[in-house]
Amino acid sequence: MNIGIDARMMNPGCGIGRYIEQLVVHILALPESKEHTFVLFVKKNQLPIYRMLQEQYSHVKFVEADVHWYTWKEQRELPKIIRGYDIDLMHFPHWNVPYAYGGPFVVTVHDLIMYHFPRPSATTLGPLKFFIKDKIHRLILRRAVKKAEHILVPTEFTKHDVHTTLRIPEEKMTVTYEAPSMIMPDKEESALEILEKYQIFKPHVICVGAAYPHKNLLGLLRAWKIFEETYGSDYQLVLVGKKSAFYDTIMNSDEMKACKQVVYTGFVSDSVLRVLYETASLSVIPSLYEGFGLPPLEAMQYGIPVVSSDKTCLPEVLGEAALYTDPENPEQLASVMYTGLTDEHIRNALIENGKRELGRYRWETLAKQTLVVYEGKY
Repeated sequence: MNIGIDARMMNPGCGIGRYIEQLVVHILALPESKEHTFVLFVKKNQLPIYRMLQEQYSHVKFVEADVHWYTWKEQRELPKIIRGYDIDLMHFPHWNVPYAYGGPFVVTVHDLIMYHFPRPSATTLGPLKFFIKDKIHRLILRRAVKKAEHILVPTEFTKHDVHTTLRIPEEKMTVTYEAPSMIMPDKEESALEILEKYQIFKPHVICVGAAYPHKNLLGLLRAWKIFEETYGSDYQLVLVGKKSAFYDTIMNSDEMKACKQVVYTGFVSDSVLRVLYETASLSVIPSLYEGFGLPPLEAMQYGIPVVSSDKTCLPEVLGEAALYTDPENPEQLASVMYTGLTDEHIRNALIENGKRELGRYRWETLAKQTLVVYEGKY
């Protein structure tokens, strides 16, 4: 069977990109995958990266599809490119399936944020353009889940969300849990040099991710102001995420100006992120909505206790390895962070529980489950 994978978004620096990267690497390594040929559609600048895989595996080939996602060109040109190859089943690892694509496909739906947080504040577009964009995206997503042979989702929460929101039968979906990736150390910069570079001189609480409104960073900053006023300034809050219009809003906000001990690093390499995790005293995820949530699992790998929002999928993913709090209650969030920083009994319990919870997540397992779906054995 010729299996196509839309790998244009592969990029270890973002959630969906890392999912595609790890899926490709692990599925090609499965002995049973050699019964198939995998055709990966990639952007031109990605071809050198993929050549290493092509040298390692004979059952994969790469096709240039230099088309950016979420564009009219994607809708118009990508189906033509795919039709040029004898694809038996296509995997679109995100909902942006070209509307005109008529071949058999499976799709991964990571979340339904567009339905639960359809706010103009979640985009840099004006109200009219946002309205049109939102309607088009919903139309594409609805068609994708309706026409797909099968749907992959990252959690039971997302499975239920797709079922109740889009009226898709649960038996049409398979849950494939993602996994954190261990980051290899980089000897070019020492931990001390990295901490000095970002002016991190105190025990720190780390929060990793984008600054979209549903990530609730303003809520975290409100809680941090209370934390500083109540418990002093012996700790720093470290925000790690790619610079964007949303982060610009955060950095210029009254909430940020009201805090004294906050560091924003911008985007960092994996090796720098490893150091920030290894030296952190606590990880926090204050999100109002997640489809999965990799950063707290990454923190657990480094023995970091986690404070988490009690919303959506997070209790399912983190289990007994986190302290939970209402992310919309800043007083409670501040108090729980302090407990997570200072109560050694709780900290040790969270670290031990984290080791156990991490056992549920393996990219190899996800790859095997995905291959079963490709083969129609769901």
